Amino acid sequence: MSNASHDKLTAAEVQHLADFVLFSQRSCILRLSPALNQGKVSYPQFFLLAYLADEDCLSMSSIAKMMGHSTAAATGMVDKLQELGHLKRFTAAADRRKIMVKITDQGRELVQQMRNNIAGDLAAMMAQTTEAESLNRAGKLVTRHAAANQL
Repeated sequence: MSNASHDKLTAAEVQHLADFVLFSQRSCILRLSPALNQGKVSYPQFFLLAYLADEDCLSMSSIAKMMGHSTAAATGMVDKLQELGHLKRFTAAADRRKIMVKITDQGRELVQQMRNNIAGDLAAMMAQTTEAESLNRAGKLVTRHAAANQL
């Protein structure tokens, strides 16, 4: 889609892209399951780790808001991740009542490992497609790959 006549996607292409996103997301979640289960990390906990991997630190209230949870639920999630060594908690220098959360090197390594796995899976799937193939073909490849990895 390098020239101006192809800058806008058709409704069918957008639908195919949406299908691709849904199927690739499913494939990625299937790929995450064994590693996260082994590390006793839930999907919401992993998504929090992935978000924190891109941030310096976050307050507990920011985490609750970002995750769509109550502060109590966010505290439980952070407690578990801290217990596993993936996060550390500290008080803010400017306001000691404010609790801040930062990812540890161990947590960052878990996120990077999962990102590498997902990127490798997507690259392998996309290597099977050529530029001339439609997004529909890519979506079918993801579906087939996800089905092959189901237990």
